[in-house]
Amino acid sequence: MSKHIYIYSPSGAVRDKQAFKRGIKRLQALGFEVEVDQDALSSHMRFAGDDDVRLAAIQRAAASGADVAMISRGGYGLTRILGRIRYAAIAKAIERGTQFVGISDFTAFQLAVLAKTGATTWAGPALCEGFGVGGAPDLVPDDIMEDCFLDMVGGQGEGTGWRQNLALPGKPVVIHHAPVWGGNLSVLVSLLGTPYFPSIKGGIMFLEDVGEHPYQIERMLTQLLHSGVLAQQKAIVLGQFTGFSLTAHDKGFKLGTVVAWLQAQLKVPVITNLPYGHVQTKVLLPVGKHADLVAEGKDVMMVWGH
Repeated sequence: MSKHIYIYSPSGAVRDKQAFKRGIKRLQALGFEVEVDQDALSSHMRFAGDDDVRLAAIQRAAASGADVAMISRGGYGLTRILGRIRYAAIAKAIERGTQFVGISDFTAFQLAVLAKTGATTWAGPALCEGFGVGGAPDLVPDDIMEDCFLDMVGGQGEGTGWRQNLALPGKPVVIHHAPVWGGNLSVLVSLLGTPYFPSIKGGIMFLEDVGEHPYQIERMLTQLLHSGVLAQQKAIVLGQFTGFSLTAHDKGFKLGTVVAWLQAQLKVPVITNLPYGHVQTKVLLPVGKHADLVAEGKDVMMVWGH
């Protein structure tokens, strides 16, 4: 029996209808039965429908019985409605086998679900940018992303490995049974001090962002540093930070500067180059699941399926 994917829009309005259609065709070509929420293409200002419309879409996704509930796209809109989501219904849907998957603005939903229920969701593709390869009709969806997605749907997603930009100095890093959490840095920082920010100590925290200049990335990391969040983790794992332009004014201040600065502030290992973020080649990560991590030199392995 083919797996059932439910597509809904809890954040920004879908502007690229062609990417939306291509994404659905691609999922169908992979053998999935795709159900599209009645308001997936709704539009109200910059949102996929007003707050009530998007809340109802989340409830329908939770009630769908689908194997996967996947957002159409990110954008902005979930932080506005976190106080009105019925978290018990989401947790029940997850318990029944629905995997909630998304990226970007979806970080707000994922961290709120984790804070309120402890349930696991998946950081991974959205329909338009992942399977519809938004904005680039001649591209095909990335092999690694699709393989990771198929593994997750099939219950085979057990871990990931990658190579860092720079070798970690000193002894190998070995971490056992630590909760995986994190997501989009801007969205995550916007939840600090709210009931939707999970209180996680001893975690493996992953971060990514798009369209944020290195000084803005550093400013947000500083907030996490000063609030004590970073020092309480067992590892900080930096994914892909893309879509920014350096200027003459920076005079050598770049992303590498920020990473080196962060490593100097923390006793916790800062691991780089996780293949996750607003890029085509991305792995899927279980937000809320426990994992083991081993890093030696440039090589990193993270395993959660055991």
